[in-house]
Amino acid sequence: MGNVPLVDLAAAHAEVAQEVETGFKRIIADTAFIGGAEVAAFEQEYAAFSGVPHCVGVANGTDALELALRAVGVGPGTEVILPANTFIATAEAVARAGGRVVLVDCDPQTYLIDVEAALAAVTPATRAIAPVHLYGQLAEVEQVRAGLGGRDVAIVEDAAQCQGATRHGRGAGADGIAATSFYPGKNLGAYGDAGAVVTADAGLATTVRTLGGHGGLKKYAHDVVGMNSRLDGLQAVVLRAKLARLADWNARRRAAAARYDELLADLDVVRPVTLPGNEHVWHIYCVRIPGDGTPARRDAVLARLHAAGVGAAIHYPVPVHLTGAFAELGYGRGSFPNAERVTPEILSLPIYPQITPDQQARVAEALGSALEE
Repeated sequence: MGNVPLVDLAAAHAEVAQEVETGFKRIIADTAFIGGAEVAAFEQEYAAFSGVPHCVGVANGTDALELALRAVGVGPGTEVILPANTFIATAEAVARAGGRVVLVDCDPQTYLIDVEAALAAVTPATRAIAPVHLYGQLAEVEQVRAGLGGRDVAIVEDAAQCQGATRHGRGAGADGIAATSFYPGKNLGAYGDAGAVVTADAGLATTVRTLGGHGGLKKYAHDVVGMNSRLDGLQAVVLRAKLARLADWNARRRAAAARYDELLADLDVVRPVTLPGNEHVWHIYCVRIPGDGTPARRDAVLARLHAAGVGAAIHYPVPVHLTGAFAELGYGRGSFPNAERVTPEILSLPIYPQITPDQQARVAEALGSALEE
């Protein structure tokens, strides 16, 4: 039996190859490389899929976050609250928009933002809270909103890992604004970098489109200082082909996650927890390898899995406050105990729509052996 990759992009491409080839030929014939009909069609289709009226395609997920933050007024003199355990892009987007990063801890079971900690961190300078929908399930945005009690603080959702996920039947951005990434390995992945902002607010959508188009909606009309962040036609072709299959692919991910739950039930790992009310889309199936507070045992298990041909990985090994990039925030080790307890133990197992039960059984067997060594 061959190796089991972390993500099998070749298998996903095989399902859409003919549509993509036909679409690429159409784009090349029309020379519609930036924007155009394919981009407009994708924006409409992804908005409908997400249950929101507006979608603005952009160049990548980090740009999507920055544009969403800028659209709600983040800039110099403002603060944005976000969890310490997230991909660095969440914090980068705040810094790029000119805001100050304010970190809070995560829930020790779901690893999602600690809502009480986020609300306690609000100050008169707070312009936004950025819950991160980690690993494929939504954070408790409705509790954040309720806790704000009408205060003028925006909620900008980092939805880079949750295309198609819902909470109590509603998706990311349904009541505000959310940014997502179509990096190739995402549930909905492009063939390069791409991203989008989704929102229920027409004004915010117009602002995002303006900022991403050099500060204007028409050529050579520059009403504000913007940036160049646009979705290209070739990526829109890929995304449209995959979007038509995304609901089915997410269902297959859920089935794979359920199989892992059974296969790993007797192993010395902490399996992931899904919040009540969430429909998880399992971008990542993340377990914890109990250890001594350091990554030594987890890293040893990871090395043994790789030696056995299992493509496991770590998402993400270092909390934001312990990176060199954000050391200047001054938090230091011990500031966020839950995030610091989780990150040395987390381990992501292979999961993708095309993974087979036999492949998952092999992963579980290899993990069991790695834990015993």
